[in-house]
Amino acid sequence: MPLFSYCNSFKLFSLTVSLLLLAACTPPEERFSASNEDYCQDITFQTNTTITEQLAPYSPYIKDNKTGVYVLEQGTEAMFTRAWLSEHAEKTIDVQYFIFSTDNIGLLAIDYLVRAADRGVKVRILVDDIMLDAKGDELLTLNAHPNISIKIYNPLANVGKNLLQKLTNLATDFHAFNQRMHNKTFTVDSLVSITGGRNVADEYFGYDHEYNFRDRDALLVGQATQQIEQSFNQFWQHKLSVPVTELLTQTDTNITPNFEKLHQYACNPKHFLPEVRAQIEAMPAAFNLAVESGDVYWLDNVEYVSDAPGKNDAKTFLGGSGIATERLIQLIKQAKSSITIQSPYLITTEISEELFKSLVAKGVEIKILTNSLASNDNLDAFSGYQRSRKALLATGIQIFEFKPDAKIRQKVMSQEMVRQLKQQPIFGLHAKSMVIDDHLTVIGTFNLDPRSANLNTESIVVIPSKPVAKKVKKVMLIEMQPENAWQTTVDWNPDQEVDLSKRLKVKTRTIVPKSIL
Repeated sequence: MPLFSYCNSFKLFSLTVSLLLLAACTPPEERFSASNEDYCQDITFQTNTTITEQLAPYSPYIKDNKTGVYVLEQGTEAMFTRAWLSEHAEKTIDVQYFIFSTDNIGLLAIDYLVRAADRGVKVRILVDDIMLDAKGDELLTLNAHPNISIKIYNPLANVGKNLLQKLTNLATDFHAFNQRMHNKTFTVDSLVSITGGRNVADEYFGYDHEYNFRDRDALLVGQATQQIEQSFNQFWQHKLSVPVTELLTQTDTNITPNFEKLHQYACNPKHFLPEVRAQIEAMPAAFNLAVESGDVYWLDNVEYVSDAPGKNDAKTFLGGSGIATERLIQLIKQAKSSITIQSPYLITTEISEELFKSLVAKGVEIKILTNSLASNDNLDAFSGYQRSRKALLATGIQIFEFKPDAKIRQKVMSQEMVRQLKQQPIFGLHAKSMVIDDHLTVIGTFNLDPRSANLNTESIVVIPSKPVAKKVKKVMLIEMQPENAWQTTVDWNPDQEVDLSKRLKVKTRTIVPKSIL
């Protein structure tokens, strides 16, 4: 049983040691409860069609090197699409994520991957190492499936390391320890990819009971998928991506994988509602309807840009930049009239502030939506933003801060979850998107902070389309409205909307250098 997890916030620096100690002292939790009932016996798994068959009507576009683009705004449709693609894959599934949790969504996702592997589909899973909470025997059992391979990116912090080794790596190579793989891609049969802000966990798909993210992905069909596959292969073959069998001691060389408990968990209607399964089965009709409605765009020159593994050579301590950073700067500098941005974390430097200031001076209107203290799950990152906020506002840009009870959550949350809960969860922003001059849309993993610019590997998809830009910008502007966000000014900010204890916790983070946030 594959068991990946990561704490909700990416805590660093002063928190890293305490988290390592906590990980070393906390016993692994039991994943599945015992049951004698066969929940799977009445479920029919849909394998009567394939991705190739479903895409046959669009093969002329694919042969013409066009890319079909559909923006996944709702968490539920993003989850349904991944599930349906897994269920109908023929040859390969390549999975690359920063966070792959062991919560309900994560376990259901892994069940789909195992069932695909059972059909003969080759599954490759590449996950970042930082705070990876997985029992070694479970990783090895999953990897023992003849059609599943797992690699861990930059394994200095967790897998196969004892506490002394972790602390030694942190102390002796702080730069390398902090270089993480933030890419998020899901590719099936080298034909269809999903990339964007979402990791794999309940909160990214609107299924968490306490805290959910407003996020965004792009579904890509055709030419751009080849670019994503090339990038995935580059990561997969790189020395920083290490097979789990090289990190973990395997006492039993004849592991026979048994995923029955996982299957029963996923079949249990308590974990996977029948109406949700029905919606997944209806995905082909939903996609055809999206095509007919004009929501799927077949475009030339869709561009996927990813940093290379390792990001930079560390000649400048915690500095440097990457391919995605440079491309994003190029795109921003080309702006003539407007830039509309969503970024959960907003930590600027003198360079980025000067860039924004020069654009505003040229008449470019810049609006940014980021998290408020009330909606933020990462106090370290908010501390960096708080220190930069007035300087950033002084450049002339407009800043809006997301409300924890934003009305938009009613549209992007799972309706099944809405009906079940007496109290609505807090909502935070996690989408990393940008619309430039109403004709260019950027969707990716890139936060506007030094960590994304200099340390983590990041990726973006650049979509040259006025209709796509119009739709995405419309949603972004709605989320800046008073029912969804506060507008921050030099004289006022919404920090006072939270209790004193949280405000004090942010102040304690000022010792953390902005360069690693």
